[in-house]
Amino acid sequence: MALQEKLDRFKKQQEKCQSTLTSIAASNKATSHKFTPVAAAPSVARAPAPAVKFSNDTERLQHINSIRKSPVGAQIKRVINLLLETRLAYTPEQINEACYVDINSNKAVFDSLRNNLKVHYDGKRFSYKSKHDLKDKNQLLYLVRKFLEGVAVIDLKDSYPTVMEDLQALKAAGQIWLLSNFDSQEDIAYPNDPRVPIKVDDDLKLLFRGIELPRDMLDIEKDLQKNGMKPATNTAQRRARSEVQGLSSKSKPKKKKHEITKRTKLTNAHLPELFRNLNDNKS
Repeated sequence: MALQEKLDRFKKQQEKCQSTLTSIAASNKATSHKFTPVAAAPSVARAPAPAVKFSNDTERLQHINSIRKSPVGAQIKRVINLLLETRLAYTPEQINEACYVDINSNKAVFDSLRNNLKVHYDGKRFSYKSKHDLKDKNQLLYLVRKFLEGVAVIDLKDSYPTVMEDLQALKAAGQIWLLSNFDSQEDIAYPNDPRVPIKVDDDLKLLFRGIELPRDMLDIEKDLQKNGMKPATNTAQRRARSEVQGLSSKSKPKKKKHEITKRTKLTNAHLPELFRNLNDNKS
């Protein structure tokens, strides 16, 4: 029995050694495959790399630099034009991308925009602010009807992009009147109330147009006062003031013209035509 046990133990040792040798051989084979040298690929002639060029964006960078070095007023105008044309709200970063004005880096521009009457700032974004917040033709008509004394067209021009076309459309439809101011030559929009249709006879129109007004403003002002109306002008006072100013301007003494005499020190002797008067006096 002791012999049989020794034989069994010997077989197990042989099997263990055999398995160890097998694993060693397998690992050596894998290592040889891993480090097998690979034939180098034939060298191919490569095209020369393109020469390094300066940026083609140089002009744009110069343009940006000139904008940021321009006066504060010019930069503000550039931003306001952007807000007016687009009618969008922009953050400072978006303004920088759109028109190259760096608001965050220029405190003067930032503060001026924030306090500008034409700019609305909500704490994050800048947007255009018109005098009258209008969006379409219906709101425009509603506004004009509120002001019986009329609304200056110059105050409506920047309300929204098509406001001038809508004004002409309302005028053509007979819903408003566009009349010029005598003093400023600016158009005024007046409401034409459709509830009060007035038809004027042709005879009355001819009579009105046939009345000849005085040509002198003094006579016009006297006629207005006779009818209980206060003239908006004072022609007599204006003329008196202009006459006083005219007299004061005429009363200024004229400066005596200095003439060349024998005692005059001549420094331009090489210009004889300047001294003809002196030569005439000598003769």
